[in-house]
Amino acid sequence: MTTNEIKALISLLDDPEIAPQIQGEIQNLGEAIIPFLEESWEETLDPQQQSRLENLIHQLQFEGLQQRLRVWRDSDEPDLLEGMWLLNSYQYPDADLQALNRAIEQLRFEAWTLLRPEMHPADQVQVLNHVIFRNHKFSANTQHFHSPANSMLHRVLETKRGNPLSLCVIYLLVAQRLDLPVFGVNLPNLFVLTYLVKKDDDDQAVLPFYINCYNRGIILSKSDIEHYVGQLGITSQDSFYEPCTHLDIMRRAMRNLQVGFEKLQEPAKAEEVAQLLAILLEKGEAGDEE
Repeated sequence: MTTNEIKALISLLDDPEIAPQIQGEIQNLGEAIIPFLEESWEETLDPQQQSRLENLIHQLQFEGLQQRLRVWRDSDEPDLLEGMWLLNSYQYPDADLQALNRAIEQLRFEAWTLLRPEMHPADQVQVLNHVIFRNHKFSANTQHFHSPANSMLHRVLETKRGNPLSLCVIYLLVAQRLDLPVFGVNLPNLFVLTYLVKKDDDDQAVLPFYINCYNRGIILSKSDIEHYVGQLGITSQDSFYEPCTHLDIMRRAMRNLQVGFEKLQEPAKAEEVAQLLAILLEKGEAGDEE
């Protein structure tokens, strides 16, 4: 369709008798028509027309997000940063993936300048803790634990406040770019990281240990995790101690966001996030919220 034809089609939304049919035709055109809808929104002074346009824009963006999430899910090695960006784009459709990448890369570079090849794994973790929690002052958002902003990576990078999962994601992305064997671990009500290495540079066995990013990167042992699980009064599972996948992390992030909207009494948004979560659940089950 030409520009004039698209604008003429959008103008027909003013007619309540044919508006439903026109909305269907516009949706069939996909996200490419969004700039025209936004232009029409700026030009009209009719609140009802603006509302119709806003709903159309959101629906097109949401359908596009669902398609991109399916592609991400089905890729051979889903990229965690891209997945978190897709989640980010639900609330912030104009979120910039490259801006997120630059922020993570800056943290990686700062840590890289302090790391040394001969460092023990625990000392490597202390370097990351220094950069992330001391220099950049990332910390737990205890005052607004369930805020949806805690699941939006660009907001966490801006405010330096997040929930256990988002803080771990930032830490994990930096560690993986430094080729450190750090992975996510799905605990009930808490998300942590684990450092897995069989031997150090002196050929000595190194037991796996855990990193609690919600508590400024404090190192935990397996017995600490066992004690935590025991306090919850639940049956221990192997998954509480072993690495999870990027898909697992994204499922948990979606669940956190859904709960956040439920806490804010925004059922429509919670339902849409549930639809996004369902796409990821087609390959398994979701983790617990934290």
